[in-house]
Amino acid sequence: MGVLSNKIEREQLKPGDHIYSWRSAYIYAHHGIYVGDSMVIHFTRAAGQEVGTGTILDQFIFSSSPSNAGSACERCGDQSRLHGVIISCLDCFLSGGNLYEFRYSVTPAFFISKARGGTCTLAASDPSDVVLHRARYLLDNNGFGMYSIFKNNCEDFAIYCKTGLLVETTFSVGRSGQISSLTAALTAVASSPLRFLTTSPGGLILVASSMYCVGRIVSDIGIRRDVDKIPVESLVAQLRRGEPEAVTATVPGG
Repeated sequence: MGVLSNKIEREQLKPGDHIYSWRSAYIYAHHGIYVGDSMVIHFTRAAGQEVGTGTILDQFIFSSSPSNAGSACERCGDQSRLHGVIISCLDCFLSGGNLYEFRYSVTPAFFISKARGGTCTLAASDPSDVVLHRARYLLDNNGFGMYSIFKNNCEDFAIYCKTGLLVETTFSVGRSGQISSLTAALTAVASSPLRFLTTSPGGLILVASSMYCVGRIVSDIGIRRDVDKIPVESLVAQLRRGEPEAVTATVPGG
């Protein structure tokens, strides 16, 4: 595993690892926490509803739920209609894709080198026993709120399990580095006043690239200062009381 790829072999997995697998021609990645014994705890919507937009977009991104195409998995059964925090075997989680490990405590240079978001963060991971406790507690209580591709998705779940960090404000779009990268790209193209300083193609590319990198860095959960460490028991209690889900909105850019 290096700069070019976070791909790993199954034999390298350790309980508490944050793993992911690309879906639908590398358009989107599904994330989860490996808990040992070839099992993964992850956050999902029912099959066919992953993006949760209620629009035609739902037809283009494969569901994060194990599809169990053909016969149901002997170990997991039919999970195609399950939603929320669930546990699946590694084969069902990967759904035929390759296995990758999300990186924590990376350097800024490494972070920027990973142009595609949703692969790493500058934030540090907590010890594996703490990570596993959060993941299992959320599984037992199905306690991560409503799935939303933009504000509360599978990557958000895995990052919270690894760090326990949640943002203090509701004015944010989620911890997901995939969404953060999209936001950074749109900002780079549409919002930078620097784009008016040059009209050459090379200059525009340089300005857009710089703004994209800056946008990802400043939105990473390891850089932001508006985050708090929230105990998993407190998070579940807040969700049960129906309090605003402000604590589930942070933005890392990796």
